[in-house]
Amino acid sequence: MQVMAFSPTGLLSLVVFMVLVVEPHPAYGSSRGGWFGRNQGAATPLVNGICAASVTIHGYKCEEHQVKTQDGYNLSMQRIPEGRIGGNISGNKKQPVLIQHGVLVDGMTWLLNSPQQNLPMILADNGFDVWLANTRGTRFCRHHVSLHPSQPEFWDWSWDELVSYDLPAVFDFVFNHTAQKIHYIGHSLGTLIGLASFSEGHQEDQLKSAAFLSPIAYLTHMKTALGVVAARAFVGEITTLFGVAEFNPKGQQASIFLKALCNYPGVDCYDLVTAITGKNCCLNASTVDLFLQNEPQSTATKNMVHLAQTVRDGVIAKYNYGRPDYNLMHYGEARPPIYNISNIPKDLPILISYGGQDALSDVEDVGQLLDNLKYHDVNKLSIQYIKDYAHADFIMGVNAKDIVYNQVVSFFKNQQ
Repeated sequence: MQVMAFSPTGLLSLVVFMVLVVEPHPAYGSSRGGWFGRNQGAATPLVNGICAASVTIHGYKCEEHQVKTQDGYNLSMQRIPEGRIGGNISGNKKQPVLIQHGVLVDGMTWLLNSPQQNLPMILADNGFDVWLANTRGTRFCRHHVSLHPSQPEFWDWSWDELVSYDLPAVFDFVFNHTAQKIHYIGHSLGTLIGLASFSEGHQEDQLKSAAFLSPIAYLTHMKTALGVVAARAFVGEITTLFGVAEFNPKGQQASIFLKALCNYPGVDCYDLVTAITGKNCCLNASTVDLFLQNEPQSTATKNMVHLAQTVRDGVIAKYNYGRPDYNLMHYGEARPPIYNISNIPKDLPILISYGGQDALSDVEDVGQLLDNLKYHDVNKLSIQYIKDYAHADFIMGVNAKDIVYNQVVSFFKNQQ
């Protein structure tokens, strides 16, 4: 189980972002760490890839692809080109949909429920050409030159690089394969990098519409029980303490750190899923067990620091190097540039779906995001509020098909 939160000390700020991993981790009968007692190491190996492990076994076609970014990372992608009934349901050329996961997980998290309940297969069965994107740092990512995950340089990135390199690379790849504009779906961190990227016009000519599920653009009002402990975080010393560029939630250093956080006064780690994400209404215990077999995965410590800065500063900005002269060297100005969400094209069809019980994507923070979109074409902006939903329900809720996914399908079909 992950304990994510930030704290009054510099290091505790890091923890808040393990929460963005979409952790559906229940109590498992231990007050201080069902997750801590589990096997420490990498996620369960998928020898033949995500397609073989989670897609073709259900009778769907699936393709494994490798996508190279401009800065040298080889990203894994999975394509589900059609539903189980085969052929082309609509009679027209299939519209591509690109689905982006959150932090500390990969595309596998979208496939943990049954084919009748998970979003990628529902989309495929509705006639869409589905592509699952996996960011750098996930289990199948490699560097095409000489960098290896054991080298610090491999982990020298934050979510800025996901905006500038990973998303453009996967968009280009899908667009070149399909010659069609792309529907985008992001959850949690996948919403943040999508919003930031689209605000800079990176995918303007390739993007058809966007659906943001449980958006985390702003995090100022995060109401997680663990987050309260870390309201005023100073993040500059995190990398120094861990001494490594890779943040591995299952590694020894992180485990010791997170155990210590659970013993912090006022922090109760008995039911982490509630303490971290809010009271999820609709998770299946077997899905949670499957999640724990595969996740969490590593990310860059720098990425965690950048996320902590996003909470601390209350703005969506590029990575802060901590010194005006360093920022000047990277950006030409003393402070990191802001991602201006209001620059997203006003005529881009957008669906935003958020929950009333979500302690990460808090209602007030979503309100701030919507305020940034107040000049958006009202006919192009759809908003869905789900009173009983929390963060993990959006990707693993047993009733998500009826409540969220059917809305997404209808939204995309209305854009054709």
